[in-house]
Amino acid sequence: MTKIRTIIAYKNYFKDFLLSQPKKVQDKIYKIIELIETIKIIPSKYIKHIEGTDGLYEARISLGSNRWRVFCFFDEGRLVVLLNGFQKKTQKTPKKEIEKALNLKHEYFNEKIKNNENK
Repeated sequence: MTKIRTIIAYKNYFKDFLLSQPKKVQDKIYKIIELIETIKIIPSKYIKHIEGTDGLYEARISLGSNRWRVFCFFDEGRLVVLLNGFQKKTQKTPKKEIEKALNLKHEYFNEKIKNNENK
């Protein structure tokens, strides 16, 4: 399969979340990431914009009746940056998880600006 997008993880947030999950869940998460990398138009079943945010998305993982979410955003079009993840236990995505992801996104862009200034 040809990759349409490049996916990176910001710091260790995604990796820490991933490694804390059972192997079956990790495999499913990898499968969803592969879909995001290779499908031109990603169905909202797999990735969805978080309402009321500036470009924050959640990758949606389901296994049986369990649900997980991994926050992400697009940078420069074809780059997808993975942030924190969590197991979803309620209908609505918890506000504190969204706020954490928004803070990480903000931190990412601040660091990117600083790095560009230092070049």
